[in-house]
Amino acid sequence: MLQASDELKAMVEAAQAAGAGLKAHFARLSELGVRAKSGPADLVSIADEEAERTTRAILARARPDYAFLGEEGGAVDGRDAGHTWIVDPLDGTTNFLFGNPLWGVNVALAREGKVVAGVTWLPMIDELYVAEQGKGAWLNGQRIHVSSRGTLIESVLACGIPFAGKPDHPVFAREMALLSAHVAGIRRTGACAVDMAWVAAGRWDAYWERALNAWDMAPGVILVEEAGGVATAVDGTALDLHGQNVCVSNGAVHASLVEVLERARRDAA
Repeated sequence: MLQASDELKAMVEAAQAAGAGLKAHFARLSELGVRAKSGPADLVSIADEEAERTTRAILARARPDYAFLGEEGGAVDGRDAGHTWIVDPLDGTTNFLFGNPLWGVNVALAREGKVVAGVTWLPMIDELYVAEQGKGAWLNGQRIHVSSRGTLIESVLACGIPFAGKPDHPVFAREMALLSAHVAGIRRTGACAVDMAWVAAGRWDAYWERALNAWDMAPGVILVEEAGGVATAVDGTALDLHGQNVCVSNGAVHASLVEVLERARRDAA
């Protein structure tokens, strides 16, 4: 059984509290205020903002000196500059607003830029993923591990598809052309939180996305690593949480996938 730190306990409390509020809003979507953020396909709602306030309040109570980085409120400095809470209060906002249950709450803790604890809570399917450095990855209290499949031809991959206003559409089209005939399947849930957690649980063999933020990927990084997998940038170099891209896998298919993704990038240039 996982012996959670006080920080991880606070993260679980924050994620579940935010999730409870989101479920209430999900039950009455027609009443929810929605607006576009950076473009007409990039949406934010009152629910996102309320969930971030909830998580921030609980995390601040647990460790008031830590810095905070949230999708809706941005960065807030803390007296302890070495620790940062990283929060996506509603990952999969478009899914949420369209009545799709695949959305979740992401909460992570970074120490000196490296994620050391992560929580992904998927309220509508009742899945709580937690991980802490050196303590493994867990789903609803049970230890999880990445898959053991060793080749792309037998693998199911997940990816993020760039929507309107996002870059790299030609690169994505080339990725599909190169990969689709040589894998068992390619999936897209519409929520990075779901896809990365499912790599950790062995449901997907790998996941990549080229245009995302630290709060999208942070918990998934440690979930995958603690489940025995690998997390890098899309080009295979060391992961930068603020580098706006990620590739996670079971490790066995990582080099082969990265090679194809890099070829797609070159071809589309």
